[in-house]
Amino acid sequence: MVLDSLADSTRRDVLDLVRHKPSSVQELADQLPISRPAVSQHLKILKDAGVVTSHPVGTRRIYTVTTDGFEVLRQWLDVMWRDALSSFASFVESEVADSQPNDSGDDS
Repeated sequence: MVLDSLADSTRRDVLDLVRHKPSSVQELADQLPISRPAVSQHLKILKDAGVVTSHPVGTRRIYTVTTDGFEVLRQWLDVMWRDALSSFASFVESEVADSQPNDSGDDS
């Protein structure tokens, strides 16, 4: 779900702004070429994915980045990277074994 939430370039822009400075919906809308309701929709998707959280300050909600969603993504990427490297190592080992001269000791 984290990757899905980051697939949209506007959501990545919203996340980048929140990453630099915790902000309200209005503060974010002032910096983006989209409406306040659109910013709210993007924040909802990011919040559902676990990459942002919010807390009330007076009548506003301030959005901040949370590491929870990124931890899940990091773990997934670690597994994918480990599997890719393991597959590559197996491939290289099999290629090296196949390219070794067959030295069976027979001189016939």
